[in-house]
Amino acid sequence: MVMRSTTSRGKSSFSHTFLDLFEAQTNILDSLIGSKNIEEEFKTIVKQYPNVLVVVPILLAKREAEIKVQDAEGSYVFNFVKMNYTIEQYTLFMRNSGLFDLLQNHIINNLVDYVLGIEVGMDTNGRKNRTGHVMEDLVESYLIKAGLVKGKTYFKEMYASDVEKKFGLDLSALSNDGKAEKRFDFVFIGALGTVFACECNFYSGGGSKLNETARSYKTITEEAKSISGFQFVWFTDGIGWNSARHNLEETFDVLSNLYNLKDLENGAIDTLVDSKKYLESLINVE
Repeated sequence: MVMRSTTSRGKSSFSHTFLDLFEAQTNILDSLIGSKNIEEEFKTIVKQYPNVLVVVPILLAKREAEIKVQDAEGSYVFNFVKMNYTIEQYTLFMRNSGLFDLLQNHIINNLVDYVLGIEVGMDTNGRKNRTGHVMEDLVESYLIKAGLVKGKTYFKEMYASDVEKKFGLDLSALSNDGKAEKRFDFVFIGALGTVFACECNFYSGGGSKLNETARSYKTITEEAKSISGFQFVWFTDGIGWNSARHNLEETFDVLSNLYNLKDLENGAIDTLVDSKKYLESLINVE
């Protein structure tokens, strides 16, 4: 049995034990902070000290030694105790997870403090932001795989007014619950010239935010029905939905374009882009 305890500095037993075992590896990776050539330096470090990888999961607030990731080509399970992929692939993981950005741009100033939770180790909002960006990156990889081109057939972070100007649409029916002007994560031109406006998020934990989001997107869906040539799309996933399943189901009843990671893997965006597949999906819905 592992007993929980705290020191006078308030360290959790997990963090304290981790640093007792891996402080040397943490300090080695600490040398990457502010690096101008971080990817090459990371490769060099891993070649010389492969066991530094054990530090990576805790930097992402993960206690597991393995992390499953997914992209347009499939899913992968990275092991950070015993390397099961090439150094190039671990480098890609560090880049896509945002860790290189955190280190290179001094968002993390000291890895030991980070692990202890003094800076942002267990900061909930920070973790939500990082997972949200990872979800956006994943969706974007599928947009590109479907043949869409950034700046031509798909656009990132567009406000409703920009969508109106770009595509000649009237989105005044979208109230956005009385908040500031609505901004979509992605907007793309799909089958039959339909303009699809997308939101992407991933919830690793529960909370009132999930219910609020589901209700908000349900409202957007119902308002969008009156706009010809425009549809709302929602990409979401995460175990957080287990505690808000009812609200998600209510939204699914009105939003046919609600997709999770498995749907993306099975070609959800291809269906929205390909006119034949899109028409078939509409017939199946009916």
